[in-house]
Amino acid sequence: MSNLSPALRHRARMLAERTAGAAEPLGVTTGSAYELMLYKLSDDRRRLKSIQSVERKIEVKATMLATYAQWIDGVLAGGKGAQDDVVATLLVWHIDTGEYDRALVIAAYCMEHGFTLPDGYSRDIPTMMLDEFAAAYLQGKLGDNPQHAVAVLGAVEAMTVASDAPDQARAKLHKAIGLAMVAVLDQQDATDIAPALLEQAGVAMAQLQRARALSESVGVKKDMERLERRIKRAADSS
Repeated sequence: MSNLSPALRHRARMLAERTAGAAEPLGVTTGSAYELMLYKLSDDRRRLKSIQSVERKIEVKATMLATYAQWIDGVLAGGKGAQDDVVATLLVWHIDTGEYDRALVIAAYCMEHGFTLPDGYSRDIPTMMLDEFAAAYLQGKLGDNPQHAVAVLGAVEAMTVASDAPDQARAKLHKAIGLAMVAVLDQQDATDIAPALLEQAGVAMAQLQRARALSESVGVKKDMERLERRIKRAADSS
């Protein structure tokens, strides 16, 4: 579908919108167009399963996403919340391939309507979001722009705050947010925190404290000690 003309892309999106709009809320998406997308997804998953390299799998997933773009856009525009395993699976793929902003848009729809991940996934969507977005930052995949990382991770926190999830998963997200906030402070001054930024430093500390309260093993003790020393120096200088 990525090579379709604008008219055919529009037609594909409208078909997805009508299909999603015809399904009852809390029901399951049906129809020949949806079955065709499920078949395509199954075929793509078989292709991915044959690839042993995780890095190569991600590269191939990235090339596949464009062929589902019109389906996703149509569901988001016209859907009433019926379970759609194609959209749920592609939420995970967008995170896997680093399409974090797009993933947040898809996640908002999935979580609003209580989607579940298809068979083969062991976690629910909130837990998967906490795990994968935190890991993306902590592994350096979301770290090029700390301010953007704070915004993305903050959106995940807001989106999942009311969801039941393992404390360890939530602790990792708080750790990631705290460290991203420290990285933003570092952009202002790599040596010390300016007194004017004490409030932001306090918020970062609160995130790290929350992470440790949820899980002692999350590994933020040293980060908290370093930040505490910087906060004290900034307070003394003010």
